[in-house]
Amino acid sequence: MHNRPDAPKSLKVNQIFILTQELLQRILQRAEKLAAMSDLVAYVDGGSLGNPGPSGIGVIINGCESGVIRIAKWIGHQDNNVAEYAALLEALQCAVSLNAKKLHVYSDSQVVVRQMSGQYICRSPRLYSLHWICRKLARSLIFSISHVPRENNAEANRLASTAVRRMRRAGIRPR
Repeated sequence: MHNRPDAPKSLKVNQIFILTQELLQRILQRAEKLAAMSDLVAYVDGGSLGNPGPSGIGVIINGCESGVIRIAKWIGHQDNNVAEYAALLEALQCAVSLNAKKLHVYSDSQVVVRQMSGQYICRSPRLYSLHWICRKLARSLIFSISHVPRENNAEANRLASTAVRRMRRAGIRPR
């Protein structure tokens, strides 16, 4: 049935299963791998050329089994705060789709960090729905968020800028 000697074998009812030291070690290694994968760290940034203006987001997610995930997306004609929330939303959706247990986010947006951590109340009508969706997704994870200086978020910023420049070069002009 299985050609490889290390391939998993199915257990039958009332089958005796002997846990050897070697098998225990393999089980623990797999568990460590899964635990490491379930703890993700994301750097997020959103930006627009003008405020509002052509906008993009950049997201970097570390801790995935497959390696670092980099996302650069065009999000249309938005303001800076909407772009920052869109970047956070992208990171949260990605973490949930990867079945992560924990997500720690670093953002250079004080507005987003302070609103998500509860220091500020989100009163902006244009941010409220994004804020609400992000809070809802964050509740499905062990979630934390920290402010990071802009210079320590350079790669996410570069991805956001790249998304905007790519669309402008393609000749797409919003509004």
